[in-house]
Amino acid sequence: MNWGVIIPLVIFILLVFFIGIFMSKRNRGSNQFVSDYYLGGRQLGGFILAMTMVATYGSASSFIGGPGIAYQTGLAWVLLAVIQVVTGYFVLTTLGKKFAIISRKMNAVTLVDFLKTRYESNVVVVLSAISIIVFLFSSLAAQWVGGGRLIQSVIGISYESALTIFAITVLLYVSIGGFRAVVLTDSLQGIVMFLGTVILLVATIHAGGGVGNIMNELVQQNPNLISPYGADQSLTPLYVSSFWILVGVGVVGLPQVAVRAMSYKNSRAMHQAMIIGTVVVGVIMLGMHLTGVFARAVIPGIEVGDSVMPLLAMEVLPAWLAGIVLAAPMAAIMSTVDSILLLVSSAIVKDVYLNYINPNANEKQVRKWSFLSTAFLGIAVFLVAIQPPDLLIWFNLFSFGGLESVFIWPIVLGLYWSKGNKYGAIAGMIVGMTSYILIHTYYPNPFGMHTVVLPIGLSLVSFVVMSLLTQRKTEKLREQLINHYL
Repeated sequence: MNWGVIIPLVIFILLVFFIGIFMSKRNRGSNQFVSDYYLGGRQLGGFILAMTMVATYGSASSFIGGPGIAYQTGLAWVLLAVIQVVTGYFVLTTLGKKFAIISRKMNAVTLVDFLKTRYESNVVVVLSAISIIVFLFSSLAAQWVGGGRLIQSVIGISYESALTIFAITVLLYVSIGGFRAVVLTDSLQGIVMFLGTVILLVATIHAGGGVGNIMNELVQQNPNLISPYGADQSLTPLYVSSFWILVGVGVVGLPQVAVRAMSYKNSRAMHQAMIIGTVVVGVIMLGMHLTGVFARAVIPGIEVGDSVMPLLAMEVLPAWLAGIVLAAPMAAIMSTVDSILLLVSSAIVKDVYLNYINPNANEKQVRKWSFLSTAFLGIAVFLVAIQPPDLLIWFNLFSFGGLESVFIWPIVLGLYWSKGNKYGAIAGMIVGMTSYILIHTYYPNPFGMHTVVLPIGLSLVSFVVMSLLTQRKTEKLREQLINHYL
């Protein structure tokens, strides 16, 4: 074991535990457990909002899977990845004040709360909860694998043992502290991610003898590594452009990101988060994926893409600094996992248990089922992650596409199109979910585009057409909702 690398990671994990325990005590004294546990009491400032969005969106894909593919594909993947720079800005601009104001009026604590009140439909609630559980389960599995592989690379223990350490750490502090613990640790993790990216990029360039030498080495290995089409010339302009839907515009439909737009305390916080988040995401996405490409010149011949970043850090940095820098991907993974765990837990407890099983549950029962659902979910994901995939990023992108196909139009049109109704929402969600799964399974990347493009388009058409066809049926309900909320 390389204790110089391990000790900084252990200190980081202990700090995370301390935050979870501290926020657990805060939650015990709260008389609004559900709002505090799942939404932090809607009191996020600008810096914390920016960091929690960055840390939630930046995941194992950003720090392990993405750079691993960049290592194999070349600069073309960097071009594709930097589309994500405006993600936080776009989400807060699109949802912005309106989403926060309306969710407060509705007393909505989760995204499903908003959809339930906006469309007055139990079917929408059930479809939403099922979609969140199904698609985010695959994303959780990817993060579990990323955390296990990172600890395995650093400590040198078996993958199963590393996975166990990671799972226990995350489950304990999320179950104990809730949303407030998550956003505070996200702030810490966002800072670590930013600094770790800069340090590792600079160290890699230095180890490679400068950018010029690195480029020459890449050309000697394969000239296509510096082309915009990838090492195997498979990244067409249409495919790269269609990624803007998946990791740019479509991110508005990701529940784990959208719920952040409910949680800030005022307009100033939102505006600060737009600026800070854009800068931080830009540095992380560009820096980490460039580092992945440059790593090929420093340590060529790595076969498992997901192991590139841990091996690179231990190659180009002193042991103690490598431990600090490797806290960045650990932070990215943990911050994404904690947010998703809370989101799925809220779908089970807040959106299913409290709505349909036990509407009169007291606070003690809600606490118990919140903790239990988080723990059981984590154990289930652990069992799936024992058999890891070759590249975890594809599981994460599958999750992104599925959630966006289901949620983007019920959220956006629910805010900005008053004629949208429950029949349109149900049609859009069903068509988006089924078409995405079918196309992904039987006809991936249709017409050279990413799979997500067609399902989002079909979902939009279904939503609009069905809403217009059933407009008279829902006219009275629509007027009541507009007068009360919009």
